[in-house]
Amino acid sequence: MKTLRPFTPLEKIYWLRLSLGVVAGLVSAGYGVATGRISSTDFDFTIFFNSLALALVVYLLSYYAIKSKFATQVAKPTKLMTTGIGIFFLAWLVLWILLYTLIAGPPPPS
Repeated sequence: MKTLRPFTPLEKIYWLRLSLGVVAGLVSAGYGVATGRISSTDFDFTIFFNSLALALVVYLLSYYAIKSKFATQVAKPTKLMTTGIGIFFLAWLVLWILLYTLIAGPPPPS
């Protein structure tokens, strides 16, 4: 039987950023519902840019939280900023698009 090894600090950061990307996607879609800007008739770029700004804020806050906890545990400090950046924004974007599509529904018949 193979024993599991504990996560390295960079693996913990990666999975934390994935989770935060999902949370940012949920909050972004919730923002669209709360403001009533999600519509099946036309796409509002304002909601997209506001959601993107929210995702950026979540990412930057995660950087400072991660920096305070993992700064001494990694070899290169730049790894704290770059680890998980792709999966964060990919998870945010995929979840936001999925929820936006489900909430807006199909376009009205023409």
